[in-house]
Amino acid sequence: MNALQNVVDYGIIGLLLALSLWTMAVAVERWIFYRRINLAQYPSSLGLEMALTKRLVVIGTVAANAPYIGLLGTVLGIMLTFHTMGTSGTMAVNAIMIGLSLALKATAVGLLVAIPCVVMNNVLRRKVTELLALHKEQHAARH
Repeated sequence: MNALQNVVDYGIIGLLLALSLWTMAVAVERWIFYRRINLAQYPSSLGLEMALTKRLVVIGTVAANAPYIGLLGTVLGIMLTFHTMGTSGTMAVNAIMIGLSLALKATAVGLLVAIPCVVMNNVLRRKVTELLALHKEQHAARH
């Protein structure tokens, strides 16, 4: 059962932290790209939209799935707590509460990853909308 405890502590939470770092890197890269983009270099709005939305799916996917990954860690932690209670033969409330509180940390980490990802996704997609509108306005003024 120590292996299951390690999966929850290091596997699930480690995965969530790695996903968090990945999404932060994508968000920073996208924000820098948006600040430096030259709209005139994209003659079609389709090409511009493809360039602007590149890798945004990573942030949206992590935002949507991080709570579920955390929930998986919680379910595994609760299973571990019940297994430990069953094999030890004791019903110590103290041990049960400690086990359950430790299991819930995976859900908390999942939410801590998901919430900023949702915010980043919304901010970046809003910037994409603004840049596309600006591009459309610039091209309409030329014709």
